[in-house]
Amino acid sequence: MVRPVGIGHQDFEKVRTSNNFYIDKTKFIMEWWEANDDVTLITRPRRFGKTLNMSMLEKFFSVNYAGRGDLFEGLKVWEHEKYRQIQGTWPVIFLSFAKVKETSYLNARRRICQIITDLYNQFYFLLDSDKLNDGEKERFRNVSAEMEEYIAADSLNVLSDYLMRYYGKKVIILLDEYDTPMQEAYMNGYWKEIVAFTRNLFNASFKTNPYLERAVMTGITRVSKESVFSDLNNLRVVTATSNQYADCFGFTEEEVFTALEEYDMADRKQQVKEWYDGFIFGDKKDVYNPWSIINFLAEKRVGTYWANSSSNSLVGQLIREGSPEIKMTMEKLLHGEAFHTILDEQIVFNQLGQGDGAVWSLLLASGYLKVLHYEFDVARRKAEFDLKLTNLEVQAMFEQMIEGWFGGCHGVNNAFLRAMMADDVKSMNGYMNKMTREIFSYFDTGSKPSGEEPERFYHGFVLGLLVELADRYVVTSNRESGFGRYDVMLEPRQAGDKAVILEFKVQEEGEKELSDTVEEALRQIRDKDYRAALIAKGIPAERIKAYGFAFCGKKVLIGGEGA
Repeated sequence: MVRPVGIGHQDFEKVRTSNNFYIDKTKFIMEWWEANDDVTLITRPRRFGKTLNMSMLEKFFSVNYAGRGDLFEGLKVWEHEKYRQIQGTWPVIFLSFAKVKETSYLNARRRICQIITDLYNQFYFLLDSDKLNDGEKERFRNVSAEMEEYIAADSLNVLSDYLMRYYGKKVIILLDEYDTPMQEAYMNGYWKEIVAFTRNLFNASFKTNPYLERAVMTGITRVSKESVFSDLNNLRVVTATSNQYADCFGFTEEEVFTALEEYDMADRKQQVKEWYDGFIFGDKKDVYNPWSIINFLAEKRVGTYWANSSSNSLVGQLIREGSPEIKMTMEKLLHGEAFHTILDEQIVFNQLGQGDGAVWSLLLASGYLKVLHYEFDVARRKAEFDLKLTNLEVQAMFEQMIEGWFGGCHGVNNAFLRAMMADDVKSMNGYMNKMTREIFSYFDTGSKPSGEEPERFYHGFVLGLLVELADRYVVTSNRESGFGRYDVMLEPRQAGDKAVILEFKVQEEGEKELSDTVEEALRQIRDKDYRAALIAKGIPAERIKAYGFAFCGKKVLIGGEGA
């Protein structure tokens, strides 16, 4: 009889006692213990077994599970006498920030403090012991959802002290989803406040904590050291390019194929590989997302299980509001192509709106991109990557996301492109304004978190419309020509077709009418001689059409000249 496939179980004890489908990852316990690092930060995409592995560590080491070797019988770790002897022998502090998804700093701070308060309540027996004096017991009682920030910052350090005195051994701290508050802070505008709070908490808990034996932190991203880890020089960081623990999170191909055989689906191996393979950690290739595999075993059909398990709101926002280069690269990725880039695996959230590298770093850490090749250029002191969409599931997710943005406007988009090819400026204006009214509610047409002007947004929006012309035109953006850099250029692939140059302008103060802004855009095309690159390729000036786009919120005016 095959084991039941339980969906969503993250508690190791429950998985083992209910005999649910489980792939043995207890090798992680041994590898981590033998590494002997003070503080380990492991980043993996969501739904990759981080929480289950942290629960496994808790059940293995915690004194609360002394004598519970039955949970590990038959697993790799239990084959070793050394580990059978240390099971259930350490005081363990285990907490998770996974639920800290508040829209304001005050509520986020309160939520974290409540998590710490609930943790303290698990150790309320310390108040009845003779290990704490009256002042320390009062300090224990002062921990609450409304506690002062200095009390919160020291709370895990203080609890470590109390537990060490009670048990006579230093403490293991496990913090799951450490970066969830930071992602929410970026999305909701309280990044600086949450960074200051967590920096103090992490410093006291992991750096200046003499009662700490070891610690593990997990998350999706490696938040930059300058942001929250500036005081931690004892941190071992394990990212997607690290070889350490490469097969401890996620399922290997051998494990997946064995599971398919167990559930009488050996004939589906190639389909499963195309949809769910593709994750690469260090030198370990062919890693599969556990959430997708478990759901496939339960449903016996392919689907976007992992991609649909969260809102993907931050990823969507970054692509919608990203530079034209991001949109053009996404178009290549959706056609199965790879691209080369230089990036830092550290995520600087407050720089996500300022540079494309930070966006690709986030998409890589989140599992949407895989590393085909990685090399650290010592001379340039930079990491170079060849990246590609991870698999069919990720591709389907992005296709659905883009489809959702444009909704029912594809027909209007096609009509706009036909009007542009026919130089029907009046119809171009009608179709474009219809699209902006219906679509721009999805987008922020004002200033960005980075403080940049909205030309970049409009530029990217129109560029997204033009990708459907890729079979007829080479579409380029922000390239040098003449005495400047044009916004968008359409170079015909077939002789006889006209070329097109587009320039985007947002109405500025002093420009009474949008028509003034249109004329300014057209004047820039003339004065900076953007036609030069096309003429140099043999395209006659009389076959080059220029359009100026003027924007003010959802209002658009287009004017043209030439051709």
